[in-house]
Amino acid sequence: MVTVSQKFKIAVKLGSQPAYRYAQAAGIDPTVLSKLIRGYWQIEENDPRVIAVGKVLGLSPRDCFEEGHHAA
Repeated sequence: MVTVSQKFKIAVKLGSQPAYRYAQAAGIDPTVLSKLIRGYWQIEENDPRVIAVGKVLGLSPRDCFEEGHHAA
């Protein structure tokens, strides 16, 4: 399972603008960004919505995602 990275979440939360502005600049609805960050939706690696917000935040695509770990 792929999730948005902690680095991505921190960049949105501690950025100089409200999260909705990053979403708008990336061309996505602010509620979509909220749901992506909170893990309400499963995402694929290289999800274009996450990458678009990452670009606005100055993050590389690699910095935007984390691979989830499952208990064996």
